[in-house]
Amino acid sequence: MSGERKLALAASPAPQAQEAAKELRARYEWVPPHEAEIMVALGGDGFLLQTLHAMLDRHRALPVFGMNLGTVGFLMNEWSPDLLENRLLSAKTIKVAPLKMEAVTIEGESVSLAAINEVSLLRETRQTAWIEVSVDDRVVLAELVADGVLVSTPAGSTAYNFSAHGPILPLESALVALTPISPFRPRRWRGAILPDRTRIRFRVLDPVKRPVSAVADQREVRDVARVDVTVDRGNPLTLMFDPEHALDDRIAMEQFAI
Repeated sequence: MSGERKLALAASPAPQAQEAAKELRARYEWVPPHEAEIMVALGGDGFLLQTLHAMLDRHRALPVFGMNLGTVGFLMNEWSPDLLENRLLSAKTIKVAPLKMEAVTIEGESVSLAAINEVSLLRETRQTAWIEVSVDDRVVLAELVADGVLVSTPAGSTAYNFSAHGPILPLESALVALTPISPFRPRRWRGAILPDRTRIRFRVLDPVKRPVSAVADQREVRDVARVDVTVDRGNPLTLMFDPEHALDDRIAMEQFAI
């Protein structure tokens, strides 16, 4: 591809994404990811999250322009092989800050993972989870009895968080959603909206009898005893969107979807 910016291409294993990648490789010039300035990702929302996580793991987060060849594609642009240079030049860039999950298992193992959409605590068995919830070192719920609980970013607030009846957060709101999953007690608690500088701690009250797993987007840590969640402002991610399909506009309009 002739132009000032060097592009790398990533595609999901799905046949339609592989066919699209073949077409783009024939029409434009590409470089390896370590030489690129922009990543073009072909697939669905799940593949985009995988691409972003891989860049976080490599400590080199390129701006990503995703094109939907999956199912929902909420985080993606429409697929088209035409005029890619023009689309990238006119794209609107949006920065999102991931969550940082620090989990300690009942065996004492510490695991640190990033989450772009949400961190979820989920019961592993038929028995409900018993979880103590603290905000900035203050216990706000001594005992949440539920299927689980999650912390969502604005970018992820229309995903699992919304399905669990959590609020949709404007993308630039500097907030996170704390949302219970099928709560049994306290029955009337429906969650909280907190500043994104907040430190949230979950302590599993009976981790052996009532085991709980912690999931950062798609990556799971089983049998956790404690989980701390904060917003990692030191590792912002940049998503690129066609102006008519910008993520902040789509998140705002989801509040009016029926």
